[in-house]
Amino acid sequence: MDVLDSSMSWFEKNQEVLLQYAVNIAAALVVLVVGFIVAKIVASSIEKVLDKRNVDHTISQFVASIVRYALIAFVIIAALSRVGVQTASFVAIVGAAGLAIGLALQGSLANFAAGVLIISFRPFKAGDFVEVSGTSGVVKSVQIFTTILTTGDNKEVIIPNGSILGGNIVNYSANDTRRIDLIVGVGYGADLAKTKQVLRDVCEADSRVLKNPDITVGVHALADSSVNFVVRPWVRSSDYWGTYFDLNENIKNALDEAGIEIPFPQMGVHLSKD
Repeated sequence: MDVLDSSMSWFEKNQEVLLQYAVNIAAALVVLVVGFIVAKIVASSIEKVLDKRNVDHTISQFVASIVRYALIAFVIIAALSRVGVQTASFVAIVGAAGLAIGLALQGSLANFAAGVLIISFRPFKAGDFVEVSGTSGVVKSVQIFTTILTTGDNKEVIIPNGSILGGNIVNYSANDTRRIDLIVGVGYGADLAKTKQVLRDVCEADSRVLKNPDITVGVHALADSSVNFVVRPWVRSSDYWGTYFDLNENIKNALDEAGIEIPFPQMGVHLSKD
């Protein structure tokens, strides 16, 4: 009986403290439950918003996961603080760990951030022919950390997104039409008006050359051994290389038929007797 009376006496004396602890524990549980639900809702909402903006689904899932776990960490810290646990040192440890991880993964994080920006602002997309980081090729896919190109000789090149965003991006497929720039050299004895007409006729005879914008043919430079003409027809982007190669061949044949000389480097050797 003495032990029971002693226990009852202890509970009566500490009733207020125990009640306070019970309230704090209940509040911490409520914070945890509500916080977990809110974290899930916020993460899901962010994922849906990114998907509606046509952001790559892998990226939207990754961002949503980061936001969710960050909110959960905050909720846990808040719950521990509610029950009287000193969280200052815990926050410092988490912050130090986050800093260490960030420094260790700074290259990967930079590539991830660049991947998000590439997908968001779309300087290019899958199927475009681009030149990035000194490499030209067709974009096969844009992933979280890298972009994959397929070169003209069918090599697969994997380029970190950070290096792409940090340099110049040339997208040859961005517009429907492109201009072909050719330099054609003829001899100084050639009739310039006749040469100009021959070059224009060759371009106009090719059905892939567009009528608008007009073809530009003109004297570009008076070089050391030739008069250089610039020939600039416009074509559809998909016809660029086929037209480029064919025009070079057709121009050579047309100038030969017209008797117009195409000069080439020559070296004269003079022998003398001592």
